Amino acid sequence: MAKITYIEHNGVEHALDVKPGLTVMEGAVKNNVPGIDADCGGACACATCHVYVDDAWLSKTGDKSAMEESMLDFAENVEPNSRLSCQIKVSDALDGLIVRLPESQH
Repeated sequence: MAKITYIEHNGVEHALDVKPGLTVMEGAVKNNVPGIDADCGGACACATCHVYVDDAWLSKTGDKSAMEESMLDFAENVEPNSRLSCQIKVSDALDGLIVRLPESQH
């Protein structure tokens, strides 16, 4: 399991064990973390699982695909560390990952 900390916009933290092979989005949805809507179910067809990856983890979460970049155009308040959590596959290497949630996904 990888420990992932999801930090809501208001500062509430959710430190969860997420099974390798799932996505960061699936870990949030399965554990009822508020702020990740995941309207498309993880198909990279919307931007409602937008997160900000802690800078220390950016290089470990992989590169954004062209499709992910395109979908991020629909997210609000996109920053250089913005990612779609459905596109970050959990592995043991992500143990300790910290992601912050935007104020709104819409």
